[in-house]
Amino acid sequence: MLIKSMKMKIKNKLMRRAFSAVVFVAIFAALGIVGCEESDAYKINAPLDLQDRIDSIAASKDRGDTGDTTYIDIITSNVGAEDFSSGWWSEFSDYFAVPSNELLNLEFINNSAGTDNYKNWVLVVSNEAGDRDAENYAEYFVLRSDAFGWGNGDYDGGLISHNFPDLDGDGDIWNDFRQISNGATVTLEIDHSVSGYAFVTATTVGLDGTEMVMTYNQPVSASADLNVFLVAEGCYLNMKEAYTIPSKITIVEDVNPASISVSGTPVALEQSDDLTIGDFWGDGVATVIYEDGSSAVVDTADVTFNVIPDMTELGEKTVVISYSKTKQGNYGPSVSTAYKVEVTNPVTSLEITTAPQTTTYAFWGTESPAFDPTGLVVTATYSDGTTGVLENSTLQYEIPLVAGAQDAVISYVGATSTVSTTVPVTVIEGIDQVGATDFSTGWWTEFSDDYNVPSGTNKTLRVYCYSDNAENYHSPCTILRKADATENAVVRMDNFGWGDGYNADGLTSDWNWDIFTSSINGSQIDITVTNHGDNTATIRYDVTYSSGEKHFQQYEGITVDSADLNCALVIEGAYVVIVE
Repeated sequence: MLIKSMKMKIKNKLMRRAFSAVVFVAIFAALGIVGCEESDAYKINAPLDLQDRIDSIAASKDRGDTGDTTYIDIITSNVGAEDFSSGWWSEFSDYFAVPSNELLNLEFINNSAGTDNYKNWVLVVSNEAGDRDAENYAEYFVLRSDAFGWGNGDYDGGLISHNFPDLDGDGDIWNDFRQISNGATVTLEIDHSVSGYAFVTATTVGLDGTEMVMTYNQPVSASADLNVFLVAEGCYLNMKEAYTIPSKITIVEDVNPASISVSGTPVALEQSDDLTIGDFWGDGVATVIYEDGSSAVVDTADVTFNVIPDMTELGEKTVVISYSKTKQGNYGPSVSTAYKVEVTNPVTSLEITTAPQTTTYAFWGTESPAFDPTGLVVTATYSDGTTGVLENSTLQYEIPLVAGAQDAVISYVGATSTVSTTVPVTVIEGIDQVGATDFSTGWWTEFSDDYNVPSGTNKTLRVYCYSDNAENYHSPCTILRKADATENAVVRMDNFGWGDGYNADGLTSDWNWDIFTSSINGSQIDITVTNHGDNTATIRYDVTYSSGEKHFQQYEGITVDSADLNCALVIEGAYVVIVE
């Protein structure tokens, strides 16, 4: 064995020396070729296919740019946990930049448990900020695979179109959607047109060959790059390919306006000799609906006032406006509408005829809660001695940010003077707030602290909820999760939830759905999380509307780790003040 080992060592040394000699000769020959183009003394007897090999290697290295196609290396090839446990906004693909006049193509395999529509791929299109945590990061839109989304002021869900099939003919497309989506090959095209639009086409091909196509388009920057990435919630994605090609769209067909509506204009004004257009327009907002079904708030400077009534005379007046620009801002056929405004005598005093329904307000910090005029009736006395009920939208409200029994000030601002009265309210100073006072908070962006719920105990949070009353889900949601943020379940106040530990059979409530949404604002809500100590938990919402009407929502049998249970609140389109 020793002799054999020594022979091997000698052989290896000789091979290394031979290799060094070859390298030296090759380098020397190369230098010789550079110096003497015609010299035969330094020719290399290379394999006949050496150039082909070199070209092949170079081509594979240069695969990033092949003519009109630029391939993009994928760093994160698998996005999301394979056991479908990834929570929202926790698992992301790479970032992909889409310059103007280019189209990004992403291909991946979508894998899901088939339990919920939203537990499939989600596309995010943002500005050119390089990171989600960047200070200037802003989203153009977020598009889910199930034809749902949200975004900035240009987002319009009405422009999402799809051909999702009803394969079994039961009238429900979503059970088929979930089945087709699992294991499907998805191709996303994000076309960044120089016209200042992003066009998205999502083609999903199921394992059985069924094809689903969804499209959407929205205005974006015409020059700055788009920043695109995918989010995996309750699913995982196998990324296959990413590349860019020239944009397929250079010209976007313009669209004419179809109708116009106004909101926020004054309903009454005091008589005056110097009323201007600004007075009877007030905080008016004009919204145009275009022939393609999209809509947009338009600049007041582009609104034409066709009929301006004599505002020096008392009585109801009609104001007629029109708008004549296309979707791309070119002049075209005009659309018009009208609204009413009452010209009255000056108001000399106010009287509370009926107290408002909401009389308790909670605050945290320095922002005053929005006064809720529901049920309020204010009677005005005019300069000629007559009286009349004022529209609540013509009044201004102020709630003192001092805990205890207070007087909220109600004012009417006239052309020459301001008159006021007060209404008693109770003001509570909270200990924390979740969500913006102007109801602008988007989904999964604002959270409370985590509150630990030890095994065998319960935790109750008392909150006051203020909402725009636009949707059922503009109310608090409760998250059950571990200390490391692993989610067990998320449950809303409106009888809906999800998550690995969620028990769809454990829901009970006594809501009157006819008034649920309209009654959220001003509600006192006790949210109680009970850790039963047997790896199950219960969440109960005890809700008292500002009218005094009471209801409850309960979720039982949620699977948790009793040794590691925390709860937190998240909210959208509303805010809550935690008072205890």
